[in-house]
Amino acid sequence: MKTYGYYPGCSVRSSSKAYEKSLFLVLKSLGAQLKEIDDWNCCGATAYFGTDKKMATAIAGRNLSLAEQQKMDDIVIPCTGCYLTLRKSQDYLKEHQGEIVHKAMNGAGLKGGEKVALRHPVEIIHKDIGLEAIAKVVKRPLKGLKVASYYGCQLVRPYGDIDDPYHPVILDEIMTACGAEAVEYPYKTRCCGGALTGTVEDVGLRLVYILLAEMQKRGAQVVVTMCPLCHMNLDAFQSKVASRFGAEYKKSFRKEYKPLPILHFTQVMGWAFGYKSKELGLGDIMVEPKSLLAAS
Repeated sequence: MKTYGYYPGCSVRSSSKAYEKSLFLVLKSLGAQLKEIDDWNCCGATAYFGTDKKMATAIAGRNLSLAEQQKMDDIVIPCTGCYLTLRKSQDYLKEHQGEIVHKAMNGAGLKGGEKVALRHPVEIIHKDIGLEAIAKVVKRPLKGLKVASYYGCQLVRPYGDIDDPYHPVILDEIMTACGAEAVEYPYKTRCCGGALTGTVEDVGLRLVYILLAEMQKRGAQVVVTMCPLCHMNLDAFQSKVASRFGAEYKKSFRKEYKPLPILHFTQVMGWAFGYKSKELGLGDIMVEPKSLLAAS
């Protein structure tokens, strides 16, 4: 069984426990497992780079150094925000000014961090394991289920080495391998609003509405995400979106706005692999998806 290093990040241990739970089950079915970095710390989140680049790099870089010390070649990072933060930190450690950060880290007995490969679960599932291997373990083909894959704005850009930054398909292909029908729509990488839902709510909710309205317009029955914050924004704020923009939606599309089930992509994969609702944390979703998945 292939073992990868693992950086959980804060969200999967708090607001997105179902993501981690389902990720472990999916990887087990696909012959892979995760080994958590011992003594990891919060990555500092992407916003910190806008205020103190050196300190942000040191905080995130500590995790990279620990991974190297613990003989990890790859780290799997389920949160796209953490993924981007750690990649930026690793790049900065390789730059000339990274010497300043290295000196600070050396004072804490840490060094390195530039060599470990940083991976997102969707990448290892698609590229390392492969679509054929996915199809072989499917026990409940998601036939007839129309799935909109939402990539968000922090995984496929600014780095373009996972998928096309303008028209990604990696998650769509995974859903198709599970038997679902991938819904094509133009806003796959448009921002969900991020932290704006908690700071400038009107703007944040408008961004969420734009995404969900387009997905519904294209016939999506389920939305899958691969970032805890994206999932929370699309899932937790749907009642507010429906209340605030329902009339606008009806006027534009001549039908009622109906909240969509928003799932972590690993939950949908886990269902296709035969796991039970409780095992996958489907009861944690705001819009109940079990009956829809069972009908597929």
